[in-house]
Amino acid sequence: MRVWHGVDEIGPEFGPSVVTIGNFDGVHRGHQEVLAHAKARAAELGGLPVVALTFDPHPMRVLRPDHAPLMLSQPEQRAELLGQHGADAVLILPFTKEVSGWPPEEFIERVLVNALHAKAVVVGQNFRFGHKAAGHVDTLVQAGTQYGFQVEGLSLAGEQQPWSSTYVRERLADGDVEAAATALGRPFRVTGVVIEGDKRGRELGYPTANIPADPGAAVPQDGVYAGWLTVLTSAPGAPAYPDRLPAAISVGSNPTFDGVDRRVESYVLDRDDLELYGATVAIDFVARLRGTQIRFDSIDELLVQMKADVDGARRLLSTD
Repeated sequence: MRVWHGVDEIGPEFGPSVVTIGNFDGVHRGHQEVLAHAKARAAELGGLPVVALTFDPHPMRVLRPDHAPLMLSQPEQRAELLGQHGADAVLILPFTKEVSGWPPEEFIERVLVNALHAKAVVVGQNFRFGHKAAGHVDTLVQAGTQYGFQVEGLSLAGEQQPWSSTYVRERLADGDVEAAATALGRPFRVTGVVIEGDKRGRELGYPTANIPADPGAAVPQDGVYAGWLTVLTSAPGAPAYPDRLPAAISVGSNPTFDGVDRRVESYVLDRDDLELYGATVAIDFVARLRGTQIRFDSIDELLVQMKADVDGARRLLSTD
């Protein structure tokens, strides 16, 4: 799969194509439905490539940074997910003040027509684009008549609730990682580089892999969860760990020890031999074991609860 980080990276030989456009944050089931329709339309048009066009940063971070949403996925992860669900190429368009000032007609001509040579455009029914969000599906339909591309606007409704990135963020803010996974079609994932912590977990018999919580990224509500740790890139000199590993995961600031910066701490069940400092890991959240972190009055009380959390994670993950 090709990934472009701007229209200048697209060669003049590329095209024609079927294009789908959106922020695609999280690539949830609604997004996957749009991609499936784009793939079907591409097949009808003779096997054209599907291009997913997304933006970085999120337009709200440029236009109204105080209202910018916490991101469910970073650009490269988003591109990978888009590829898994049918995109043959991904255009990550840098969203700048200049781009925000393009009228809809300029966006259509510069990106859809001149760069991607679109023969069909598939978007969500509520898609808006161009300066002051003046463009919508009808704008695309009118342009399609002029430039020779088809347009399809799709509803993103789930069975009971429209799938949306906002819905997933709300579920994560409540700690309901299972509902978030239903909307995403997979467990919610946090990735990052493992840092050295205070090593209290190791001293207590539960060594953890610690990832700082990115303040601009969505992370589940503080609490303890069952999930999986996968090593994406091993630390220099460390062995490879090819399989996903069952884990008890704590999100928060460790109030028993007077708090640290918010982070995601994962104890891989029954393992104290892993070399993870400096490794890039992915944490997949399966279920919440308990809510907001508790300040314990003694280490003994903390150890009792930690054992209960680990036992609960083991029970949940053994049936996964």
